Amino acid sequence: MSKSDRLSDLEFHQVTSKRWKDLENLFGERGACAGCWCMFWRLSRADWEKQGGEKNRKALKKIIDSGEIPGILAYAGGKPVGWCSIAPRERFVRLENSRVLKRVDEKSAWSVVCFFVTKTARKKGVTVELLKSAIGYAKKKGAKIVEGYPVEPKKGKMPDVFAYTGLASAFRQAGFKEVLRRSETRPIMRYFI
Repeated sequence: MSKSDRLSDLEFHQVTSKRWKDLENLFGERGACAGCWCMFWRLSRADWEKQGGEKNRKALKKIIDSGEIPGILAYAGGKPVGWCSIAPRERFVRLENSRVLKRVDEKSAWSVVCFFVTKTARKKGVTVELLKSAIGYAKKKGAKIVEGYPVEPKKGKMPDVFAYTGLASAFRQAGFKEVLRRSETRPIMRYFI
């Protein structure tokens, strides 16, 4: 991607109750992807299968209304164009139970687990900039490690819907280093603050 392809007027904001409508507008009626509302990583498999769509939307809204910041929104021209979910790793139950993404060690880490970028803003550097903003937010909260679980497609490309955890190339551009790989296509990457 050349510099001219990048969006240059990006702004980033933590998702608070004040920004809920922007997140709803970004995710649309489908809740980003099939009613997920970025709850997949926060729920056990059993809870995920019981819940969906509207229940996920309400669960995310409850998190935000409690004062917890579940992620960062990217804006271009005053409109939301991207989302990045970040929180202490412990908030993401699914990671704790994953064979491939289980803990690397006992060090405390914040986790970046999900992205959603509008079609018109894809391949324009939004994910890399969201990662940088997420790192800054985690640093302000005292994090020493930010961890991500991107995909690295075997053939270099994959359908956008399967890249919701980000691409390894974007994480590298943001300064992350691979620390472990239990799966051919799924590195665990860290940014050390």
